[in-house]
This record gives sequence, C-alpha cells and structure tokens, in this order.
Amino acid sequence: MAGLIVLGVLVLFALFVAARTIRIIPQARAGVVERLGRYHRTLEPGLTIVIPFIDRVRPLLDLREQVVAFQPQPVITEDNVTVQIDSVLYFTITDAKSATYEVANPLEAIEQLTITTLRNVIGGMTLEQTLTSREEVNSQLRVVLDEATGKWGIRINRVEIKSIEPPASIQEAMEKQMRAERDRRAAILTAEGVKQSEVLRAEGEKQAAVLRAEGERDAAIARAEGEAKAISTVFDAIHAGNPDGPLLSYQYLQMLPQIAQGDANKVWLIPSELTAALANLGSTLGGGGTAPPAGPGSDARPAPAPPPAAQA
Repeated sequence: MAGLIVLGVLVLFALFVAARTIRIIPQARAGVVERLGRYHRTLEPGLTIVIPFIDRVRPLLDLREQVVAFQPQPVITEDNVTVQIDSVLYFTITDAKSATYEVANPLEAIEQLTITTLRNVIGGMTLEQTLTSREEVNSQLRVVLDEATGKWGIRINRVEIKSIEPPASIQEAMEKQMRAERDRRAAILTAEGVKQSEVLRAEGEKQAAVLRAEGERDAAIARAEGEAKAISTVFDAIHAGNPDGPLLSYQYLQMLPQIAQGDANKVWLIPSELTAALANLGSTLGGGGTAPPAGPGSDARPAPAPPPAAQA
C-alpha cells in the first residue's frame, strides 16, 4: 500500500514537472523567462521547454493593438475655460522585455502621460481652436506619447479625442452666438436676394422701355413714310390727271360736309373762294351764264358803264 502511494506521488510530481517544463505560447502573445531571478529570454509563439524550478515564466503579454478609453479629464484652455475632454488611445507592445522591466504599470503610465500631454497641448489653444483643431491635437498627442513610450517597448498608433464638453454657460453662449450668426447670414442672403431681384427688375424695365421706344420710333417712321408716300402718290395722280377748275370746285364742295361734322363745330365760316367755286361749277353745268348774285352780306357794286364810242 505504501508503495502505491509513493508511486502515485511520483506520477503527480512527474506531471507537475512536465507541466512546468513544456509551455505552449499562443499566437500574438509573448512571455518573458527569468532564470534565477534574472531575465533570460523571450518566449515566441509555439511550443517551448523551460527548466522547472530554475526558469520562471512571467504573465504573457498581448502583442495585438489595444484600446484604452480614459475618463473625461478637466483641461484649462488658453482663455481660462475649463473643458472636459474624453480621449481614446490605441497602442501596441513591440518589445516584451522593455514593457516588462522599463515600466511597472504600462496602462497607468500611458494614462497619466496622456493627461499631462493633453493639458500642455490644450493649454496653448483657445476654446475655439480646441473645438475646431481636433486633428492637430491628435497629431501632437501621438508624437509626444510615441516619443515617451518608445523606451517602454510600446508604440502609440493613434490618439483620438472622443468629446470636448465646455461648461453649460459657455455652451449656452456659443449656441446664442451660433444662432445670431445664422440669423445674420440669413439676413444677408435675403438682402442679397432682394437686391438682385430689384436689379433684375430694373434692368428688365429698362430694356422694355428701350424696346418700347424703339418700337414707337420705328412705327412713327413707318407711319410718316406711309403718309409721305400716300401724299406723293395722290399728288402725282392729281398732276397726272391734269385737273381743271370745275373739278377742283366739285372736290371742294364734297369736303364741306366733313368740315361741318363734329359737335364742337357750332359756327363755321364759308371762305371767299366758295363763291368763285360755285360760279365755276354753275358755268360748267349750265354751259355758261352769269355769276350768281352776291349774298346780302356781300359788297356788290354795279359795273361801270363802258365809255362812249369814239366818233369818227
């Protein structure tokens, strides 16, 4: 019975030694081996053998890119405004030995370094620059952190600012300013639109007036040319017909009713040429004769007697 117990103990001890001797390192992991308390080597992914009770394997390190989100930190800008900045850090362990022996707590060290660097960068900017220059802040943080953590075997890949929250009073003032700016831009756009509309309307009225004047001018010219041509045609026709006195008298009589037309023509005068026209017309129709007697208002005088004939 005692032999079985001893055998069982030996088997368990052998299994324990084998477990301490054979180690399997997963992919994207790294282990640091210490021999008798001093750094010996770094274990790569795969199967490896260590000496039990002499070699000690420290906790494995993750070589993948890691993300650390920091709590919002109060930061004072150049114009003395306290803002809460929430940041995210992306880093990768490049050297397991340095990450193990150069810094005691890498995550805490990175967080504190990020906070101090962020305060230095934001402290040289105004609130407006901080809100509008996130890319610049991220670049400056990454450069400073990467330079400081290089000796720790850690590479800073990216630093992103998640949010920047000013105080409530500053947010309210900024909202009022933005609202006033939007109202100002809207008023400017409205005024420019009204201005352009008035200018276009004035230009349209000007062009319409010019076209209307040109049309009236062309119409007047065409009308005058037509009247001149009509007068010239009538004049040529009259001269070509060689009118005599009776025909002209007849035409003159035909125009008298047109002269008398109209409500305003209450009184109209008969020209002195009418008597001669009637005499000519009468002589034409009657084949000769004496002139008509003068009217009561005419100044008729008897014709003088012919002189006596001369005696032989």
